Amino acid sequence: MIQLTKKTLVLPNGETLAYVEHGKGKQVLFLIHGNMSSGLHFLPLIERLENDFRIIAPDMRGFGDSSYEHRFDSLHELADDLYHFTQLLHLKNMVVAGWSTGGGVALSLAAHHPELVKKIVLIESMSYRGYPIFTKDAAGKPVLGSVYKTKDEMAKDPIQVAPAVAAMATKNFPFMSWLWDISIYSNKKPTPEQNKLFIDETLKQRNLVDIDWSIASFNMGTGFNLYSMGDESIKKVVAPVLSFWGKKDYVVLEYMVKETVAALGDKARLVTFDNSGHSPLIDEPDALAQEIKTFAL
Repeated sequence: MIQLTKKTLVLPNGETLAYVEHGKGKQVLFLIHGNMSSGLHFLPLIERLENDFRIIAPDMRGFGDSSYEHRFDSLHELADDLYHFTQLLHLKNMVVAGWSTGGGVALSLAAHHPELVKKIVLIESMSYRGYPIFTKDAAGKPVLGSVYKTKDEMAKDPIQVAPAVAAMATKNFPFMSWLWDISIYSNKKPTPEQNKLFIDETLKQRNLVDIDWSIASFNMGTGFNLYSMGDESIKKVVAPVLSFWGKKDYVVLEYMVKETVAALGDKARLVTFDNSGHSPLIDEPDALAQEIKTFAL
């Protein structure tokens, strides 16, 4: 496992983003991590593509080693952070890859700054119409169609939110490792060394309530998604898109991926992995890297 050292960059809004930069290629591959992760979670991909791309993987606001000076309410704010980050590094014509929640941020960045984004890779990405978080009944089961009215209400969610917030606050490694095992690593498991690195990074997160509210209210489509009206900005995405979904993904469901691909029309292509869950970075790293290389170069 290669060792990567994080650099930092101060944005105009006062936030400081930590990031890793690695690779020998000329083409920039810009990696946007998901919820409960950081740029270092892309390590399996970075190791396989280091000879082909100049790879840049930031920690978003409130994740990893980046600052969390200001709370946020939408993924568009995180996309704005990344836009300013790219300007400070004079990046352009990027291939932008987003994993899970990072897929929503990637789509926002591509819609609002199309001149920056040459191609888009979506890895087990949330829908362009958000990721629903429903209230829970007395047994802890989701009440379909019933949503939280405020962030404070959502913070008390007894299944999806509050336990993870508590684990991050107390640096509860066993709990977080168990959570990843049952939800993310539904097929293969990382090595003990990888798992230690990844869970340690996850436990640095401070913004879980903000990010959960942001993914629920994210809506680049039309109509109401129970949390917000769509802004139709998906129509502004012009770059070609390669989307990945694993049939053993129990976090992002098939309909979420397919509705995004459908909304993007002829610009998008879907690749399905039969034996992968929410992290093809662990389940299918060689195939994932090869598909990205073929698409992006």
